Amino acid sequence: MSITTSYDVPSGELGLKRAVTRPAPGTLPLRGDLAHIALADRYLAAHYVVPIAATVRAQSTAFRLQPREDAELGALLDAGQPIELLDLLGDWCWAAIGPEGPSGYLERNMIEIENSDGPL
Repeated sequence: MSITTSYDVPSGELGLKRAVTRPAPGTLPLRGDLAHIALADRYLAAHYVVPIAATVRAQSTAFRLQPREDAELGALLDAGQPIELLDLLGDWCWAAIGPEGPSGYLERNMIEIENSDGPL
């Protein structure tokens, strides 16, 4: 069983109450289809996710703005840095440092997913 991070699920009705400015790619963990649960009271998305705790493996890397090797680089990540896993996409994953970002894609083999039985 994977270890989830601890965020409260908002109570009550969610919805857009006013116009919001879409954040730049690589900042907040928000896509059109998916968003970090902590953003549910500020941004509308089709689905919200409670992230899973993960760690950058023994090699530094960087978030990418798209799930491909030639995509623009985003924030740098240190080896051993804790991150919050939001989505798995084949050989890639989408993650964030926390609910306020930064966020981006990195190759799945660059992370260890925390698990109650040890790393996956």
